[in-house]
Formats: sequence, structure tokens, C-alpha cells
Amino acid sequence: MGAPMNRRDVVVLGLLLPAGLAGAQQPIRMLVPFGPGTTTDIVARQLADAMNLGIVVDNKAGAGGTIGSDQVAKAAPDGRTLLMGTVGTHAINATLYRRLPYDPVKDFAPVAFVGYTPTLLVVAESSPFKSLKDLAAAANTAAGVTFASAGNGTSGHLAGELLAARLGGKMVHVPYSQGGQALTDVMGGQAQFMFYHPAAVLPHMKAGKLRALAASGARRSSAAPDVPTVQEQGVADFDLVAWFMLYAPAATPAAELAKLRDAAAKALASPALAAKLAEQGIEQRPMNGAEMAAFGPAEIKRWAEAVKRSGAQVD
Repeated sequence: MGAPMNRRDVVVLGLLLPAGLAGAQQPIRMLVPFGPGTTTDIVARQLADAMNLGIVVDNKAGAGGTIGSDQVAKAAPDGRTLLMGTVGTHAINATLYRRLPYDPVKDFAPVAFVGYTPTLLVVAESSPFKSLKDLAAAANTAAGVTFASAGNGTSGHLAGELLAARLGGKMVHVPYSQGGQALTDVMGGQAQFMFYHPAAVLPHMKAGKLRALAASGARRSSAAPDVPTVQEQGVADFDLVAWFMLYAPAATPAAELAKLRDAAAKALASPALAAKLAEQGIEQRPMNGAEMAAFGPAEIKRWAEAVKRSGAQVD
């Protein structure tokens, strides 16, 4: 028998072995195309934990979510790379970007529809506007009104532009680089209203700093059931909601997709995750594979009008 291997021998042997034998299989990565602490990031981490597959969440922010989304579109289709897609990355950007580096329909396979959330149209508590009727009247004066958003091409910007198209009058968009600063300026009266996620505005509403005039979806938000929808207040054909969908690369094998879909479905059915999503103002809508496949193209068409109305375009 030869001499026993020392620690150095073990390390060298490990380096010489094929990757599949030298170590465990690489963990599943879920890319978040926005920064830490965003609603997308929070939702992704909650789902990743609940799926119980040892998923590692990785933030790849930039360019309106296109950087992280493109990485997943071009990743190996082995079931080890996922994307927490959004209404921005897979609906708005299709019209907003002149040259989108990925196809939001052809380059991805839907894994699970996580949920949706209507945005809330909010004004400062000190604002004279008590309803959409008041807002419309002010928009139709010479001065008009201003509305803030978290940036050009965001869902809040486009909802404001569509409202302007429906109500008429003068509504001037004021883009910010961060939604938090936009909210601060709405509360301070520098901008007169904005559409934003319930999770961000509800604490300020409870603190008596903001008042919600309307919800952007066809149905009231479960997070703010007392707030009427835009449609309820006489504005026809207004149904815009933010949403989250888990995706894999398009060519992911059916067997791998089935495993991922099963794990996601079990996680989303758990009361614990449902409660966490509800805290973010996110409502669930179970969808099968065919429904998810049809959902994306329909949303691209739905948001195209608002994008074109805004005049926003990114090269």
C-alpha cells in the first residue's frame, strides 16, 4: 500500500476530477433584474425560499430590467437559471425599447405566474383633489397638473399618460430616478399625483401623508379595498396592473420545467407565502401553462397604447 494522501494531494485530485465528480451540482440561480430592496427583489426572495430548492437569488439590475432579462434569455437551458420577470421586462419594454436584446415571448418559458398588483393613484393629504373628477377639472385649466413617476417608461409613468389620454387636459410628467423621492415630492406638493405600488404608499396613507383617489386595475386592490378603481369613476377601458412571472430560458427541457412548475405551484399554494405576498399588495391568479403562454402577448398589446401615448422610446 502507498502512503496516505495528504491535504495537498486531495486538493490536487479534486482539481483533476471532472466537474460533475469534483463537486456538487451548481445551485439554481434566480436573477432579479432590479436592485435589492425593490418589490421585485422581495417577491423573488420570498418565492425562492418557499420553493425549497436551494435557489440563490442574484440581482442583475440596469437598463430597465433588460440586462438581467437578457442574461437569462441567453443562459444554458438546463433548469438552473431563472428570471423573476415583471410587467416592465416582459410587456412594457417590448414597445418602449427600439432594439430590445431579447424577445420577451420567444426567448422564455413561463414557470409560474406569481401575482399582480394594481397601482394606486395618490395625492398629498393636503391636496384639494378628493376624486378623479377634481383631478380632471384641474387638468383642464390653463395651469394643468403634474404627475411624478419612478422614471420614464415605468408602469407609473405609463398609467399617468393613459389617464391623461382618457381624461383630457394637461398632465405634465415629472420623472424621478427613484420612486421614493417621487413619493416624497408628491407628499410635499412639488408634484400633484402619482401611480405607485400599494406596498410603498400604504404606510404613508396610514400616517396621514397621502390620500388615494383610485386604483389602476379593473378590480379594487385587496390591499386598499375602500379605494375605487379608475373605471368605477367613469373612465372606460382602464385596466393596468403590475405583475410578476417566473421564467426559464425557452429551450429548457419539459422535464425540468415540470419540476420547477411543481415546486413553484406548491410554494404559491402555501398560506405562508400567500400572506407575505399580500403584505406587498400582491394578489394571486393561478394559471396553467397555456394561460401563461397567452398572457404575455396580451399584456404587450395592452401596454403598447400607453407607451405610444407617452412618446417614450429607448434605443
